[in-house]
Amino acid sequence: MSTRLRAGLARLIAAQVSLHACMTGFRMAAPLMALREGHSPAAVGMLLALFALAQVFLALPAGRYADRRGLRKPFALSIVTATLGAAAAVAFPVFPVLCLTALACGAATGLAMIALQRHVGRLANNATELKQVFSWMAIGPSISNFLGPFAAGLLIDAWGFRAAFLLLALLPSLAWFGVRRVVEHAPVAPAQRGASGSSWNLLRETTFRRLMLINWMLSSCWDVHTFLVPVIGHERGLSATVIGSILGAFALAATAIRLAMPWLAAHLRESVVIGSAMVMTALLFAVYPLVQAAWAMGALSIGLGLALGSVQPMIMSTLHQITPHHRHGEALGLRAMAINGSSVVMPLLFGSAGVVVGVAGVFWAVGAVVGLGSRLAWSLRPTLGGPERH
Repeated sequence: MSTRLRAGLARLIAAQVSLHACMTGFRMAAPLMALREGHSPAAVGMLLALFALAQVFLALPAGRYADRRGLRKPFALSIVTATLGAAAAVAFPVFPVLCLTALACGAATGLAMIALQRHVGRLANNATELKQVFSWMAIGPSISNFLGPFAAGLLIDAWGFRAAFLLLALLPSLAWFGVRRVVEHAPVAPAQRGASGSSWNLLRETTFRRLMLINWMLSSCWDVHTFLVPVIGHERGLSATVIGSILGAFALAATAIRLAMPWLAAHLRESVVIGSAMVMTALLFAVYPLVQAAWAMGALSIGLGLALGSVQPMIMSTLHQITPHHRHGEALGLRAMAINGSSVVMPLLFGSAGVVVGVAGVFWAVGAVVGLGSRLAWSLRPTLGGPERH
């Protein structure tokens, strides 16, 4: 990668962090405020679902909009939407307004991420650079997942919820400094857009269907771990600090492997990384319900973090290689819709299944599905030579 490309990526990662940290901060602070005001856990669950729900319905339109408008216009719209949504919570910190803020921040982040991923994929000149740029971009959410909640928590304890909401409302505007000087790629010609037909036509391609199924399975594994570790930890009498540390070990491991991926990308093949991660995840899920000690759960969480954290850059690289360049936004929209839909539906499904078959049964069932699904990963064959040059 050239020095110029690295500098451009650094600015884009900073913009990504600024906008995403606004959402992650509200995703922690808004439910906390709702609980302190006496709202039920069901209401809080609905509030959390709204962050992902907006992205489910807006992902495809956002992808098509990014194909037409590039990066700066979608980012400007995202910044305005997130800022107004956050400012509403500053002015009226009540539950109905927090729900509106969740929708606004979720929608803004979804649109910006799709436009950013589309733009970054077009910066790469070959398959190796695709893996490298998406490895770097995957670090951004890891930073914002820590930065947003941490900063919001400090301000809540020091000056209250309104101060935290005000800081989060100011963060999106910082993102503009990272994208304002971006050189846009050539827009998709209207004739190409018209000839492509519906976005769902992409699913007629066998490789694309396989990739979406793999992506859904691995996203579900992430949700399983996040949702069920607190449950299994509570059953074993672990403290909140220990449970949080186990989840933190998972996040740190995912971040660590993403930091290493840019240097390893030239020596890795997408199908091998994804297939190996799926097999490793299946094995770790098989063992997880059997361990009792907190340190053992922490070790397994680190293993899962390394496996699942390595996957996203490979999936993004594959997606950009198997999809026509003028439909990258639509493809990313379909992917975002599937992931966010899973984040809304799967925790409800896991909770219901856990009542019937127990937590161990859920781990084993999901692990078996992922293990069997690894056969799909080994058969992925991205286009040789990488993406077209633009």
